[in-house]
Amino acid sequence: MNCRIVRAGAADVDALCEIERKAVQLFRGHPAWPSYAAMVIPPPLLHLAVSRGLVWAALDTSGEPVGFVWLDTDVGEGAIGIAELDVLPSHGRRGIGAALLEHACDWARAAGYRRVDLGTLADVPWNAPFYARHGFVAVDRSDPTFALARQRDRDNGFPEHLRQFMSRHLPPLAAGDWSAWPAPAKLNLFLRIVGRRDDGYHELQTVFRLLDWGDEIRLRVRGDGEIRRLSDTPGVPAEHDLVTRAARLLQTDGGMGVDITVEKRIPMGGGLGGGSSDAATVLVALNHLWGRHLDIDALAELGRQLGADVPVFVRGRSAWAEGVGEKLTPLALPRRYHVVLDPHESVPTAALFQAPELTRNAPRATISSFVSGETSENAFTTVVRARHPRVAAALDWLAGFGEARLSGSGGCVFLEAKSLDRAVAIARRCPAAFSAQVAAGVDVSSLNQALARHCGAP
Repeated sequence: MNCRIVRAGAADVDALCEIERKAVQLFRGHPAWPSYAAMVIPPPLLHLAVSRGLVWAALDTSGEPVGFVWLDTDVGEGAIGIAELDVLPSHGRRGIGAALLEHACDWARAAGYRRVDLGTLADVPWNAPFYARHGFVAVDRSDPTFALARQRDRDNGFPEHLRQFMSRHLPPLAAGDWSAWPAPAKLNLFLRIVGRRDDGYHELQTVFRLLDWGDEIRLRVRGDGEIRRLSDTPGVPAEHDLVTRAARLLQTDGGMGVDITVEKRIPMGGGLGGGSSDAATVLVALNHLWGRHLDIDALAELGRQLGADVPVFVRGRSAWAEGVGEKLTPLALPRRYHVVLDPHESVPTAALFQAPELTRNAPRATISSFVSGETSENAFTTVVRARHPRVAAALDWLAGFGEARLSGSGGCVFLEAKSLDRAVAIARRCPAAFSAQVAAGVDVSSLNQALARHCGAP
């Protein structure tokens, strides 16, 4: 196979949809063809899956996608599904589909999943027989595990008697294996500065909204006590990186070590909590992998020593926050999609806090005033607008579609949309000077869910 497999990006969505349209032509003449012909991949759903890091593309030597695999988390407990696996017919029988399938299964195992499920056709050589050669076994169609899949088939008019459900069980991770952990981004849905403490820190009020998009941390436990960051983070020496500092903070004398890699997707200096979330993920994951067994309060206190935003990521709940951000009250918020715009301008937080024009004595808000929509401003917006023209331009462009807001101290800005279609439509119109991301707000962090999987919780 003369291809390389990479995580798909938003720019790949149209090409991946075209691959699916061409691949489905292979089913012409099959009894399932009318159903396949009527079904098309909804681009917004694929866009969201790409955002969540659940789609990988096979690229040819020119860098063009020739196949892809899409994973679906809306399946049974401890399992993940193959939503789509397609290869261009012109590139068939080259091992591309097999490589994509194994890549997806390897990632699922590293991410703590115990089983991979799929629905296919029993009588098509590149369907059930292909999957059987890769360790999948047939499952009875009446198995309750596949109730959602059966309902989807009924909704799409797919003939149930043609469907074959299959599963592949994944072995648990062994000593020396890499494990994969999410480090989600956050938004500040509002931010007020309501005073200043005697120690010089500012008293804040904000709402942290966790997103289903972010960085990915990979960890491999070492027995020699050494802590190594194997990936490069531009401008951040390994010894100063929050991920290595978090590991050292948790490590005991003579304890185990770890190799760390960080796949950065959250813009640095964007007000989305990337560094803090990475640190929280290392704390939570290593607490499990090293068998430290610290409770959540102890981990949050360690996180507070690394940064004011770290505790919210450790606790893993969207929350109302006060103090310097450490006094947290979990909030259940309506599901919304967010268009997050990166103007590619880093904003130094310390300089903003020192700005003489910054409002530091705003009246205190209440949860009810936030829920009613009365409270949505960000104290830093005026200062950032005046000092950072690219951020101001991003706010102005996004304001053409609704209420554009700054997250944290910037420079990323965002807009809330009530539907995925609307969010994706806005993101696809993003000017070339910026980059756009679509993400869903979640009440419970993907890190919490990953910990449950790795712990083997049902």
